[in-house]
Amino acid sequence: MKQEKKKITIAHTAELKRVFEFGGLNTVCQSAKCPNIGECYKNKTATFLILGKYCTRGCSFCAIEKYKAEFVDAHEPSRIAKAVKKLGLSYCVITSVTRDDLPDGGARHFAKTINEIKTLLPENKVEVLVPDFLGNTKSIDIVLNACPDVFSHNLETVPALYDKVRKGADYKRSLKVLKYVKSAGFKVKTGIMVGLGETELQIFETIEDIKSTNVDILTIGQYLAPTLKHYPVIEEYAEEEFKMLENFAVSVGIKQVISGRYVRSSYFAEASFKKL
Repeated sequence: MKQEKKKITIAHTAELKRVFEFGGLNTVCQSAKCPNIGECYKNKTATFLILGKYCTRGCSFCAIEKYKAEFVDAHEPSRIAKAVKKLGLSYCVITSVTRDDLPDGGARHFAKTINEIKTLLPENKVEVLVPDFLGNTKSIDIVLNACPDVFSHNLETVPALYDKVRKGADYKRSLKVLKYVKSAGFKVKTGIMVGLGETELQIFETIEDIKSTNVDILTIGQYLAPTLKHYPVIEEYAEEEFKMLENFAVSVGIKQVISGRYVRSSYFAEASFKKL
């Protein structure tokens, strides 16, 4: 089985990488070392990383490097739209590094990217996976005005672990972002990781907090350390534990729950959208 997955990955990422490299584009699939890159591309989905390769925050779980902020490439949105067309993608996810250095947190660049894709490919669906914009609702509104089909913002972990693995972020602020966007009438999604040292009770409480925002989709995946330098994996969850968490999330009223070891926030994004 492992050998078969490797063959799929090689066969279905060659063109993806070629198009991205030719267009000078980044993907979180590659930058964050996602284990599902081959499977997602096989299913005609991809997650583009905008606003550079370096982040202004330094989350200890993330493979994306913290470094000085880069210049915003005004032509990037157009190149992404052309890449989406060339690759024949029917659904794409747009995410970014966190850009606390920008007055709007990069919101206008998100909006421009959505608009470029929908102008070139009106039938395509676009999901955005955004940072918290420091809770600035004006920045959030800029993104919403471009009418993304799904607005996603990840909580990542339980509140007790934020200081250890998500410095610079604020749990309550992220919950407010989700609640604000849902109150505006959009389809909303969030994701959490397990295996960072959280307790079962903390996960249940976090899922209940997520339900309070009325999100539509929740993803739950195993934390896998990108390198030995990153935050260590404290616990490996079994498949039956992922199923238990999924059942609990469904029982409290979350519409769509995708839970499993290799689940990431963009995993089977189009399928989740269609089920809504």
